Amino acid sequence: MLARKSIIPEEFVLARVAAENLRRPRVAGRPARARFLAKGGACSLAHKNVREQGRFLQDVFTTLVDLKWRHTLVIFTMAFLGSWLLFAIVWWLVAFAHGDLHAYMARNAPAAPEPGAVCVTNVRSFASAFLFSIEVQVTIGFGGRMMTEECPLAITVLILQNIVGLIINAIMLGCIFMKTSQAHRRAETLIFSRHAVIAVRHGRLCFMFRVGDLRKSMIISASVRIQVVKKTTTPEGEVLPIHQIDIPVDNPVDSNSIFLVAPLIICHVIDKRSPLYDVSADDLASQDLEVIVILEGVVETTGITTQARTSYVAEEIQWGHRFVSIVTEEEGVYSVDYSKFGNTMKVAAPRCSARELDEKPSILIQTLQKSELSHQNSLRKRNSMRRNNSIRRHNNSLRRTPASMMVPKVQFLTPEGTQGPSES
Repeated sequence: MLARKSIIPEEFVLARVAAENLRRPRVAGRPARARFLAKGGACSLAHKNVREQGRFLQDVFTTLVDLKWRHTLVIFTMAFLGSWLLFAIVWWLVAFAHGDLHAYMARNAPAAPEPGAVCVTNVRSFASAFLFSIEVQVTIGFGGRMMTEECPLAITVLILQNIVGLIINAIMLGCIFMKTSQAHRRAETLIFSRHAVIAVRHGRLCFMFRVGDLRKSMIISASVRIQVVKKTTTPEGEVLPIHQIDIPVDNPVDSNSIFLVAPLIICHVIDKRSPLYDVSADDLASQDLEVIVILEGVVETTGITTQARTSYVAEEIQWGHRFVSIVTEEEGVYSVDYSKFGNTMKVAAPRCSARELDEKPSILIQTLQKSELSHQNSLRKRNSMRRNNSIRRHNNSLRRTPASMMVPKVQFLTPEGTQGPSES
């Protein structure tokens, strides 16, 4: 917002605007890259032009479970109100056909009809029929209105309404139970590191990320799968916008099962089978790829299979970094510091691709030697700075010492009368 003319002269305002425009980069910003999977695990995919909408009604229960809570509650409320209203009309018609309404509404009737002479007692209007419909379906039974054995049709309607009410209650309870115990609810406490790293482990470049579980109840038979989604073109010229490539996970066990009792660093060795084999540190920023991580397992308390997902785009992969340690042993108990869950530190790593590292193993040795030399230089600089600081503090303390507190110099005379060396 520009300043008011009455406060700042216009020439100063124009000069400031021109300076801001000069400092602003002229290059247009890079458009945001579309990601197939969001960080929270939701798929960024929009379904358009779906013509066969009737397929969703063939699986009504799954459709109700997938709906939002407000839509589900509105549907069940309308189902109850609709059933009550429908059977209220039926009960009113039964009473009207049997002549109960005429008996109650007759002005010349000396008294109300006998209870055995009507189908439903005290059903005088549509409002009373609606109340009786609610009492029948919800089994309230206030006692003011009840059915007699006078009408077999009324008995049939009673049985039918009870069956319809039980079906609606069963669907509602099942839907609410499934919505409250969905697998993605348990996945809210399964966390991933915000960034992935690429560093050297056991002499090989590795892609690593960290996963953890915040609950004490374990995930049984937990397994991790990693996929790379990228846009590729086949030799025939076919463009595959979402090409999924499975990449292996470095695990001493043959399967991908993990024991997720504490946060773990999942490692993928970048070898010839990896789609990251030809990617270097300089090429990583320009790569149009997305690494998808899927963690699956069985919830120990409920026995329901759960799945947690996340993804890492090129901007979220840090080359030459390593995760800091967050597990310590305190008084015989392992302690996990989740405040450092996603913290990383810089380490020595070659900037070349894994292919170049396999072809020239000396690159790794040179990188480690340079890192060791830089580490030694930093230690020397640190030690020299500490030494200089200690000398400076010592000199400052001497300057602040009062003259009366200083020890006077003592001079010694030799027998010949000459002055000897002084001591302090």
